[in-house]
Parts: sequence; structure tokens; C-alpha cells
Amino acid sequence: MFAFNFNNTIMHIFYGKAALRDYLKSIKTSDSTIGFVPTMGALHEGHLALMQKSLLENENTVVSIFVNPTQFNNPEDLAKYPRTLEEDVKKLTALSPKIILYAPTVEDIYDGQPLSQSFDFDGLENQMEGEFRPGHFNGVGTIVKRLFEIVEPTNAYFGEKDFQQLQIVKKMVAKANLKVNVIGCPIYRESNHLAMSSRNERLSAHEREEAAIIYKTLTIAKEKFKTESPESVTEWVKKAFENNTLFTLEYFVIADEETLLPSVIKEPNKKYRAFIAVFVNNIRLIDTISLN
Repeated sequence: MFAFNFNNTIMHIFYGKAALRDYLKSIKTSDSTIGFVPTMGALHEGHLALMQKSLLENENTVVSIFVNPTQFNNPEDLAKYPRTLEEDVKKLTALSPKIILYAPTVEDIYDGQPLSQSFDFDGLENQMEGEFRPGHFNGVGTIVKRLFEIVEPTNAYFGEKDFQQLQIVKKMVAKANLKVNVIGCPIYRESNHLAMSSRNERLSAHEREEAAIIYKTLTIAKEKFKTESPESVTEWVKKAFENNTLFTLEYFVIADEETLLPSVIKEPNKKYRAFIAVFVNNIRLIDTISLN
């Protein structure tokens, strides 16, 4: 364990799971709760909002920073993923010195075997991200389950930008009978409505500005969905990106929020959501919006 002092405030940082477990055990009381925010670092306002919610709702808050190799199916994406631990520590300390940071190594998490466990998410893993990133959700399930087992949180907070991931984690918790409440939180956006993401740091100023097209497309799709079929809206989105020289559409899907299955017709009393993934200069950006 290390205690970092910034501006006369102290935050506890752990690099090993054994020391973290011992510390959490030492501060645990019969009625105290632990909030947990798992991240891959390069923290932004969206991350900090999740932490703020945890700080308000729990006696103790643990944040993890770990770039998990088993959820990357693209080695280049893993290599280029931003790693900014020193800056992240400063942001966390400014937010609250009460935050407990867990910043493990791959060895500490995987004990020398960085391999994914296989999960059955009842088909949630086969749609959208699962289709284009084989093995991704096995990696997500593996790391989240291990972190839950280490931290033993009462409540865990995830952003709705990764809505499919949120549903996957809820399914994993239910199937593994883990005693943790998984809480989805609203998407935080930049001034041009681009969904906040650590990958945004890799965009040029021009790319970042022009990326406003992603949310704009989603909002128009939502309006069209009121009177048009899912197929019609999807075709409109595809055409909107056909002649765009900066952005390449990977997928746009209108799906049932619960099953994540693509929707062909609209049914009453069902919740629908639009999902989109685009590439700009080999940087992959995703976003989503509720259509109800």
C-alpha cells in the first residue's frame, strides 16, 4: 500500500489484491457499504461522476484502474490505450482523498495466466460489440468477476455508454449469484455531445469536433423512430455515413433493451435503444440512446 499526499490530503493506493483485501477488512463495519467504480484509467468527467455518486451513496468507495488485456481483440488498440496513472491519481485526490484506489498489475489480477473465462450470457454477448469484437465479453466478464471477488462491493457503478456491457455485467452477477447491486448511470457528454470516453484523448482537435455527428445521428434516428420502422431508420443512418470521408460506420442497430436482439418491428410495451459504432482514423467510438 502507498499513501499519496497532494495538497495535504491523503489517498490510499494499492497495487496488490492481498493488501487491498486486508485494508477493506480492517475498515469494514456491520452496516458499512462499499461502492466500486471499475475503470481502465485515463479518467474523464464521466468516470468522476460515477465516483461522486458512489461517494454520496456509500461509506467507502473503491476505484480500480486496470487496462484489461483479455477484453481487447485488437492488439494495436490495447497498445495504444492511454495510460495516465499519475494524472488519474491527481484527479481522484482532487475529487476526494477518501477514495481507495486499486491499480493492479496483470500479474496481480491473473496470477501469470491472463486468460478469459468462458461465460454464457444468454445470447447478450453475440450482438453488436460481441459480433465485431470476438471474445470481448468473456474478457469483460472475467475481469469484472475477479474485481468483484477482490473488492466485495455493495454497489458497483457503470456508465450507460457501454449499455451492452452493463447488461452483460448484470447477467453475470445474476448467474453467479454475486451479492452486488449493479447500477447504471447516465452518459456524460462533451460540449458537442460526443460521449465521454478515454479514447477521445486520441482524437485530433478536428476529429473531436466533427465527432458531434455521432450523437446528432442518434437524435435524428430517435425522432425518425417515432413514425418509421427500425429498418427504415437503419437504412437512413447507413446512407448518412456513406459519403462521409472522416467517419466509417461499423454498425447501427435498433434493439430490444432487455434481450439486445435487433428489432424488425415495433411492439407495444417494449423498450428500444439505438446503438452505434464508428471509426475515425482507426479510433473506435461507440454511443447509444434510448428510443422510448
